[in-house]
Formats: sequence, C-alpha cells, structure tokens
Amino acid sequence: MLFDITREGVAATFGEGRLATLAATAFPPAAADTEGARLLRTVGVPTGTLWLREPDEGSGRLPLVRDVVDVEDFEDASEDAGAWPVIGWLLNAHLALDPGSGKVHAFDADEESVQELHTDVSSLIQVTLRFQRLLEKFTFSGGDEEADFERLDREVDRIRQETGSVDPLPFQDDETVWSVVGDEIAAGQRFTGNSPGARSLHG
Repeated sequence: MLFDITREGVAATFGEGRLATLAATAFPPAAADTEGARLLRTVGVPTGTLWLREPDEGSGRLPLVRDVVDVEDFEDASEDAGAWPVIGWLLNAHLALDPGSGKVHAFDADEESVQELHTDVSSLIQVTLRFQRLLEKFTFSGGDEEADFERLDREVDRIRQETGSVDPLPFQDDETVWSVVGDEIAAGQRFTGNSPGARSLHG
C-alpha cells in the first residue's frame, strides 16, 4: 500500500456510519483476493465525494467494465479491461480496479477516454478521505471572502502536492477527475448540507 490506511483511522474522522464498503462476494474471482478488494471490503470509503458501485441485486456482483461501456471505443484501454470490476463513480467517470496491477482506472464514456487514476486503492481512499474532510471541516470567516478563498485554494493545493509526492496519478494533469473535483472545491462549489462551509457560504 502506498498509504497507511486503516478502518480505525478513517472511522475516527467520519464515524462508522459514514463508511461504505463492498462485500468480498461482489468481486469476480480474479479480483476478490487482491489488496484493493481487501481495502474496499475492510476499510471502505467515506460517502459524499466518491460513490461505491452497488452490486447487481440478482448476482450480488459488481458490473464489469464491458457491462457499462463499449471497451472498443477506448483506444487506450488495456486488452483485458473489459473484465475489470467497476468499483465506483466519480463525476462522470466509472472507476474500475485492474486486479493485475492494482491500479484504479477512470473510464469517461462521454469522452471515450480512460485514465490511470490511482496506483492502488489506498491512494483512492486517501484522496477521497482528505477532500471529504476538507469539505466537512473548512469554515469561511464571513469577513474577507477573497482571503477565505485563498486559504481554501491553499488547502486544496496541499492535498494535490502531498498526494502527488507519493502517487502522481490522481493529479498528473489538469484533466484528471480529481483535478476537476479539486478545482470545484476551491471554487466553493461542493460544500453541501450542514457543513460549516455550506452554512458560512449560503447562510
């Protein structure tokens, strides 16, 4: 694992009720015993920014990439990508786990593009955790709005820099889905519900 991710550490921030997990039986046999599947089964991800895919009600299995997109439309997709389980959804991209390499890939059906988004699932959980924590803890002062947004931008940039020093994939360019999410957070667009940021932004 690139990042030291534990159930206790994530639950300490968000509480057990906020962690979504996937059952071992949801994965195809080739992926069930991988490190990535283990993390999604035992640690999970905080809900909010990233959503885990619901297994099929009948089979109890996650859909495969070939079930949700036409793999032949993706020029850069690996030959075996069609058999990868789709583990989640972020913005307009399907997130799939490559059982062989452990990497997480983002398939954008609208753009017919695929990106290597994470080197492993611990990186996926780490970025999700840090952005979700920022959305739920950041408070605008209600005074100098420009200074508040500069402070918010620094927090987003710190997540980019500290993640990139360990795993360059999530923020390898301005077009990755996480880069877009970071830009939206920095612009104040993702503060929702009863978070301090939403209350101070919207009253």
